[in-house]
Amino acid sequence: MQTDNAAKGRVMHLEPYLYFDGTCEEALAFYASVFGGRIEGLMRFEGTPMAEAMPPEARQKIMHASFKSPTLAFMAADSNRANECDGSRVSLSLSSRDVAEGQRVFDALSSGGAVGMPYGKTFWGAMFGTLTDKYGIDWLINCELPATP
Repeated sequence: MQTDNAAKGRVMHLEPYLYFDGTCEEALAFYASVFGGRIEGLMRFEGTPMAEAMPPEARQKIMHASFKSPTLAFMAADSNRANECDGSRVSLSLSSRDVAEGQRVFDALSSGGAVGMPYGKTFWGAMFGTLTDKYGIDWLINCELPATP
């Protein structure tokens, strides 16, 4: 379905921005291993006007990064906002048509994290599970099962 804005050439693209409490670079490497992606851009606080207002040990942290894989994209940074919880939390939802791939991603993301709902069959005809990864990011993994006659 095309909206009026899309018809007028004003198409928007949603790209989540993830905040980490000093573990951004480590998290990006982890996500690259899970999703087969890569870091397309990375800027540290060092060398920016913001660096002077920071303690020296924090200047090598990530001010901004872009991550891309064949199936998803997001931006990320190290920030003290990572510890905020103001009631506006977001979960990232991944969908697959391949049950084994869904299981692989679920297992990889949950390693070192916390499983909320194990990946398994649901009443709505899918494999589904929820988790919080070791970096505090909430994920929902859904894989529709083929209809059975």
